[in-house]
Amino acid sequence: MYRGKRVGVVVPAYNEERYIGAVLARMPDCVDGVYVIDDCSTDRTRKIASRWVSSDGRIRLHSHARNRGVGAAIVSGYRRCLADGMDMAVVMAGDNQMDPHLLPAVMDPVVDGRAGYCKGTRMVVRGHHRGMSRWRVIGNFLLRWLTAIAIGTTAITDPQNGYTAMSRQTLEKLDLSAVYPNYGYCNDLITRLVILDVPMIEIPAPLIVNAGQTSSIRYCHYIPRVALLLVRCLLLRLRTSLQVSAIHGSSADEAES
Repeated sequence: MYRGKRVGVVVPAYNEERYIGAVLARMPDCVDGVYVIDDCSTDRTRKIASRWVSSDGRIRLHSHARNRGVGAAIVSGYRRCLADGMDMAVVMAGDNQMDPHLLPAVMDPVVDGRAGYCKGTRMVVRGHHRGMSRWRVIGNFLLRWLTAIAIGTTAITDPQNGYTAMSRQTLEKLDLSAVYPNYGYCNDLITRLVILDVPMIEIPAPLIVNAGQTSSIRYCHYIPRVALLLVRCLLLRLRTSLQVSAIHGSSADEAES
């Protein structure tokens, strides 16, 4: 437990045989449940994670029968957090790029009730994005501003950062079946939280780059795909806003009559 709250950590993993063991080995003691979601890996990710299941009673391994995408893997973990009665769901990816020592800082705004969703950002402290390629920095900067247009606020500085904590109350409000299943899920999720008027906070979180590790994302394909997703996010937010305005207008008319 952390400050009286049961904590579940979702670990999405696809072909992370080099790093999954290190992620599980460094899992803080305050974590009550660890949900490794193997997204149909073709390497030894599942085998390595299975060894940890037998040595650490907190760890559960769930495997997708087919590769469904990182967003779908996280949703699978969220569902298990809800089913097991966790008060908070944290995402800590299987690539060992998220510092477990920062876990309290990510959870505190949620525990304090200041936010329903807290996430890391690499973009507000000089040097925190060190290790990112020039193209990756440019891509993240572009997606930051496209996301700002979609959600109607510039408050989120690093929408692509997946180190997050979410309260159970927020999870229960979300339509998890509608969350985008692939890369870009984070932008879609933020949009849905804005629509639900969920308070969000970012905390500084430096990138960890392991020796020999490179990003598998191809930004020439990724950015156009996520840009199209963000157009849909913008339309979803505007449509929802119009529907809410229409309901309030109708209620006001009825009150006057």
